[in-house]
Amino acid sequence: MIPASPSLSAASNRRGALFMVLAMACFALEDASLKAATAHVPPAIAIMGFGLLGMAGFALIALSRGERPLPRLTGGLMLRSGIELCGRLFYSLALAFTGLGLTSAILQATPLVVVAGAVVVFGEKVGWRRWLAIAVGLSGVMLVLRPTGDGMDMAAIFAVLGMLGFAGRDLATRAAPLTVTNAQLGVLGMTVLFVAGLVVQLAARTPLVLPGPLPAAQIALTALFGVAAYAALTVAMRTGEVSVVTPFRYTRLVFALILAALMFGEVPDAWMIAGCVLIVGSGLFTLARGRRMV
Repeated sequence: MIPASPSLSAASNRRGALFMVLAMACFALEDASLKAATAHVPPAIAIMGFGLLGMAGFALIALSRGERPLPRLTGGLMLRSGIELCGRLFYSLALAFTGLGLTSAILQATPLVVVAGAVVVFGEKVGWRRWLAIAVGLSGVMLVLRPTGDGMDMAAIFAVLGMLGFAGRDLATRAAPLTVTNAQLGVLGMTVLFVAGLVVQLAARTPLVLPGPLPAAQIALTALFGVAAYAALTVAMRTGEVSVVTPFRYTRLVFALILAALMFGEVPDAWMIAGCVLIVGSGLFTLARGRRMV
């Protein structure tokens, strides 16, 4: 086999990086649209609407590829879906009740928790440098949360629980059969999101109402951005080298902070900026160390 030329590899990496940045921008827009919708309708309605529309979008992608929208449910998939239910539920509630920037900042700690969880669940080896980076990253989360003093936002606990749920989902993904496609996982994820909204609706015991034109459009945009983000992410991971493309995931935080300022008037203070730097920096270091171990 003729090896790829350096110029071709560089071009593929550039294209992959651009699609990764596009995916992260769409994810940030998805979060902002969902948060905007919850200003007009109860969070449960917005979450259920997002889940239904997202489910339809991923089902269409699966059908266009000749796949069944739903895979055969196994124990591993059921475990993954149950953990994802918690992640999506709490993350969506965090978007509704606390700041977009804060919620997105805490989400960036997910890879660090995944690395720590892999040691416990799968017995993977992690050196002291990566343990130190994990500790630094989690201290960044504490800076963002500020658990002492008047700056603590109790609703931000939803973001922490959502982040832990997503980390658990990523770990449980290893238990999913390799025959399950990304589109099928997308259908499952959106189904879980709808169930999460239904749980909130039943717990709140509020009347079920249809959203008006503005929140309906915002919910539709949420689903559109979500499916677009998935498509761009798939292209990114299939185009460039994983080690080159993956660090660009952290651009999601940049987009989220910009949207938070423009749409919701959120201005990060020095503590939050410092926490974001620690979280992203430790994540990049952990990623780089993990690459050397391969």
